[in-house]
Amino acid sequence: MSANQEVTTFIDNLNQPWQVEVCNRLRSLVHEAIPDVAERIQYKKPHFLKNGHYAAVISPSKDAIAFMIMNANDIEAPKDQFEGPPERKWIKIRENHTPDYELLSRLLIQASSTL
Repeated sequence: MSANQEVTTFIDNLNQPWQVEVCNRLRSLVHEAIPDVAERIQYKKPHFLKNGHYAAVISPSKDAIAFMIMNANDIEAPKDQFEGPPERKWIKIRENHTPDYELLSRLLIQASSTL
């Protein structure tokens, strides 16, 4: 994994241990789904890029972690779990809620395949 120190510091500095754990899991998921992904802090949150195009964003808030998949026009994201317009979909992960990481990985691979 080609880790960006700013992203590592950002995640390590989150207030709640569950948020650090979820963000690290999502970060690993992105690197596994998109082997040559680039990561950076932009707009005060971790962004992941493939070939210079946004692929995913991790966006922590006070009580949730939003995981956004970009270029989502052609993916079948379950409407009961995901929000957002056609071009980007996000899921909000809250404490004590374990998302289907396998589903997130499949959707991310599918969405990023055309980037």
